[in-house]
Amino acid sequence: MRIACRPLFAGGMSAAFALTLGLFAAEPARADTVLTLVAADYGTGPADSSQIYWQKIADAFHAANPSITVKVQTVNWNDFDTKIQTMVQNRQYPDVTEGDYFSNYAQEGLLYKASDVLSDPSNLMPAFKTLGSYEGVQYGMPFTTSSRAMFYNKKLFAQAGIAAPPKTWDELMTDAGKIEALGKIGYGMPLGPEEAQAETFLWLLGNGGGFQTADGKWDINSPQNVETLDFMTKLVKAGDTEPNPGTKNRAVILEQFAQGQVGMLNGLTALLPIIKQAGVLKDSDWGTAPIAGKTGPLDTTLGVCDFIAAFKTDGSKQEAIKKFLDFAMQDQYQVDFAQEYNLLPGTTSGAAAFVKVDPALASFVDALPKAVQYPNSPVWAQVKTQIQQLIGTAIGPHPKAVLDSIQQTALKGS
Repeated sequence: MRIACRPLFAGGMSAAFALTLGLFAAEPARADTVLTLVAADYGTGPADSSQIYWQKIADAFHAANPSITVKVQTVNWNDFDTKIQTMVQNRQYPDVTEGDYFSNYAQEGLLYKASDVLSDPSNLMPAFKTLGSYEGVQYGMPFTTSSRAMFYNKKLFAQAGIAAPPKTWDELMTDAGKIEALGKIGYGMPLGPEEAQAETFLWLLGNGGGFQTADGKWDINSPQNVETLDFMTKLVKAGDTEPNPGTKNRAVILEQFAQGQVGMLNGLTALLPIIKQAGVLKDSDWGTAPIAGKTGPLDTTLGVCDFIAAFKTDGSKQEAIKKFLDFAMQDQYQVDFAQEYNLLPGTTSGAAAFVKVDPALASFVDALPKAVQYPNSPVWAQVKTQIQQLIGTAIGPHPKAVLDSIQQTALKGS
């Protein structure tokens, strides 16, 4: 803090010098601006805490802007929502948050619009604009993202005589059969309760379906979705997947891929450290490609995003927040975070920079501009739970009955 001095005037002091000191003494005291940043912790412990990442940015920002200090606090993901809610209830508003986006805070008038605290909001990943908006105005600013792509084992492909990853369902089934003939799992289809909704959603997208229509109506039991489950059943019955996909969780199938036991699966960047830790596949042994659809590769995929939001607090910190967010959202920091936690950037320029650094993940980045999200509905939590519990039983002769049941859950809660 810089405080103006008030020196005592000694006798015999020259008039000019006294006037100079008098002017200096008249300068008002100015306190440094202090911003509070509360961020979700993506790390696994003290040595891998997001606190380290954010503190590095805060220190560099302070060096460039000595009158602004950023106090960093990171919170375990499991406690993040509760922490922010408690702070808001107690009117101890954070200035900036990074993690979940709470549209009700925008509704209550507590947040700055993205355009108020970011010099170039058009650089934010456009696919997530709606998810971070309230009544058509964007408040949540995409900071880190993820998408899904097909991982494939190049060694198994070469052994099976497969030249390139499949683009259609029929090609996928043919290739999976060739890999299965080698004694491996052709295609990994995790429909266990851990994340069955993701695997299901990706298959539905491949046939022009999904959980909702474009205008937000529940459409879980649509003819396209029934047809999709019929094909998935065909793939399982042919022995081209792991046995009983409805009991297989994502974590298990990812580990099996890392061990070289699976030819193909729909994965995410979180698979990378698993591959590295297993020590079985070299970087040259695996690749990624767009997810296969019924008639061609998907030009969309499942996308997930975590947001930055800025609270108005007393309204005096807008310019300081803007300076900090412009600084923190630079490409170099977007790339650093993505590499540290095996995620993807939340800005268009950051994504372009990331691909140059890590070209192996280009297919994940390429999918982001057209990424689609889970339904933005209060009922989704109930629907997701039922999908996790029941979708495995849709692999069989009566998929429509299962989809009808899930559809009824969605309609009752709406």
